[in-house]
Amino acid sequence: MDISASLTLEQQFKLEVLKDQVKALSKEQAQDYLIEVFRQMMVKDNMIKKIMKNA
Repeated sequence: MDISASLTLEQQFKLEVLKDQVKALSKEQAQDYLIEVFRQMMVKDNMIKKIMKNA
């Protein structure tokens, strides 16, 4: 699946910028970044679940 097909043009641009930035990271920086991204995704999931529960 081409993930860019489900993104807006602005999101696609931001993704391309991020790709360039990630290429410049060291392995340790990339691992730390990935862990933080997953943490933020879990927080977002929890917020959505709480909102849906209270709706």
